[in-house]
Amino acid sequence: MQGVNVVDHPLVQHKLTIMRDKETSTGSFRRLLREISLLLCYEVTRDLEVTTRVIETPVQEMKAPTLEGKKLVFASVLRAGNGLLDGMLDLVPSARVAHVGLYRDHETLEAVEYFFKAPSDLEDRLVIVVDPMLATANSAVAAVQKLKDRGATNLRFLCLLAAPEGVERFRNAHPDVPVFTASIDEKLNEKGYIVPGLGDAGDRLYGTK
Repeated sequence: MQGVNVVDHPLVQHKLTIMRDKETSTGSFRRLLREISLLLCYEVTRDLEVTTRVIETPVQEMKAPTLEGKKLVFASVLRAGNGLLDGMLDLVPSARVAHVGLYRDHETLEAVEYFFKAPSDLEDRLVIVVDPMLATANSAVAAVQKLKDRGATNLRFLCLLAAPEGVERFRNAHPDVPVFTASIDEKLNEKGYIVPGLGDAGDRLYGTK
């Protein structure tokens, strides 16, 4: 799909398989999500711009590559997004963080906002929005729109799993925002869950029902 990047690295796919297994414990699920987020973060930041600066190694002076521009913003769609956020901050500890609090109304499947906090200068930064599941895409569409309304112009969306229906809706709403995911699954079921999926990522992450 245009504008969608599927990260098919063997380690990503192996860890995802374990996470899908309904017998995987809460602790293991949490650890695997943190590990897989490192690998996904590596891919979504692959083309960051770099410049050079002069440093001294123990042997000699050299011009060495370093990231250019203002620091990244990781925007977590609460609550499950924090499972990806933690691992990404291990890789990029200097990143700024935004939180977008949205929950899905189980009757309408629409996203309802309850919290928003973000850095003030989003227009000057690359904003990577993170949420494990791109199912109906209602929460993802709303989160990205909220960030755009606050000035963000350079955004990417990172998820663990996506449904074709969610990808289509998200791309129609935000064609300028590329999607990075570990898998595009078969479909959504009548309850709006990804099939075969892995269940509710937030519940499996935090041991709730």
